[in-house]
Amino acid sequence: MKEIRIHGRGGQGSVTAAELLSVAAFKDGKFSQAFPAFGVERRGAPVQAFTRISNNPIRLRSQIYTPDYVIVQDATLLETVDVANGIKDDGVIIVNTTEKPESLKINTTATVMTADATKVAMDIIGRPIVNTVLLGAFAGATDEIKVGSIQHAIKARFPGKIGEKNADAILKAYELIRVRV
Repeated sequence: MKEIRIHGRGGQGSVTAAELLSVAAFKDGKFSQAFPAFGVERRGAPVQAFTRISNNPIRLRSQIYTPDYVIVQDATLLETVDVANGIKDDGVIIVNTTEKPESLKINTTATVMTADATKVAMDIIGRPIVNTVLLGAFAGATDEIKVGSIQHAIKARFPGKIGEKNADAILKAYELIRVRV
């Protein structure tokens, strides 16, 4: 089983990203579950969402404490949230930033990768919506989910032009990170 923790801020679509990842995993023939962890936080407050992916039925229902992968939608969270907390030594952390991984100074033995998801989103979607873009980066960095499955999930959730633009942004992020893997 692979466990993914998504860090973001209220209103950035962390929960939607976890759900889309779960739908994409299901399309790939895997078992999956997605769920959030937040209370009555206001827009902009730190939130977490989680996805589990497995080739076998998932019976576990607890929060994810030792993720294989972490996705960070907003690099400013690094100042206040220990995004590396509990990550497995061979895990991967993907951060939305223009910075180089080594400049982030994340205290971990996991692999840290960066992706300028904001630029990709602005260039293709026209708005700084990074949750879907980072799913493309995740697919490229990990090979856990097929990029086409993520595109299918986004088009099913957001039909029409919005889904098409997001699918294009997902593919762009996938391609950008693949050259570094």
